[in-house]
Amino acid sequence: MGSFFASSAALTLGWILLATAGVTMTVLVTLPSNRLPLARRRVGSEPQGSGIQRLATVTTNTVDKFMRGRSSSLDAILEEAGVETPAKDLIVITGAAALACFAFGLVLGQGVIGLLLALLCPILGRMYLSMLADQRRKAFGKQLDETLQMMAGSLRAGYSLPQAVGTIAQEAGKPVSQEFARVTNETRVGRPMMDSLNDVATRMRNEDFYWITQAIGINREVGGNLADVLDTVSKTIRERTQMKRQVAALAADGKLSAIILMLLPFVVTLFLFMTNREYIMRLFTDPLGWGMLAAGVIMLGIGGFWLTKVINLKY
Repeated sequence: MGSFFASSAALTLGWILLATAGVTMTVLVTLPSNRLPLARRRVGSEPQGSGIQRLATVTTNTVDKFMRGRSSSLDAILEEAGVETPAKDLIVITGAAALACFAFGLVLGQGVIGLLLALLCPILGRMYLSMLADQRRKAFGKQLDETLQMMAGSLRAGYSLPQAVGTIAQEAGKPVSQEFARVTNETRVGRPMMDSLNDVATRMRNEDFYWITQAIGINREVGGNLADVLDTVSKTIRERTQMKRQVAALAADGKLSAIILMLLPFVVTLFLFMTNREYIMRLFTDPLGWGMLAAGVIMLGIGGFWLTKVINLKY
């Protein structure tokens, strides 16, 4: 296997795979996926396109057929992250990136490293989507106070609750406007508003917005001045936000220390790899080094779990 990775055949295969992956990613990224077919826009016209575009379309349609009827966890994380790229296109792009990593490893004569990088591509993609979803949830939470004030003002101006929600969908910034626009659209097609609001609270994983939906639901059942209720909830949320910021400021020192401690082994390894490669490579070539690496990974995992529990304060 090692002789194959170092041969000219592996180099040629690597260049071919690298070119294929690059073309596929370029086509899928630049080709609009949500446009209307030409046949629907102009009667009697045949859709035109290059062979590469048709091949990319066939590939994404094949992936879509394979995903149909299966778990919708990828669609859920895309909704939470606010990514508008269809799941089928994203899967093909990730596969092309993995293929490019493997081809790059073949070009450099390091097929095993290229294979490991290819296996890491889906994992890194999933982590990136989770990071986008967390950022979107944090942005949603920061906009709640302003959203409640806008809703209360609309209600005092004589708007009904659906009209106030529609106003927020038009006036507020993202991601609040996107979520409330979804609530408005679902309400227009006959879905109960409370169900849509509860879905927003679940999707955003925001306890404060869950309180808001509960306050709106109780008010719709027993009556009363909803604007005053929202003002009271807004005041409570502001106080909770202030407390969260104080706790975050107090825990910042511990978080920075945890980040430094977790990155220190990798920084030292990289430094030794650049200054004394023969010394550090014994960890990867000697059986004793493999055992030391395994022990280090286990200890680093235990330490990371312990540090996470220490700095993740519950209140």
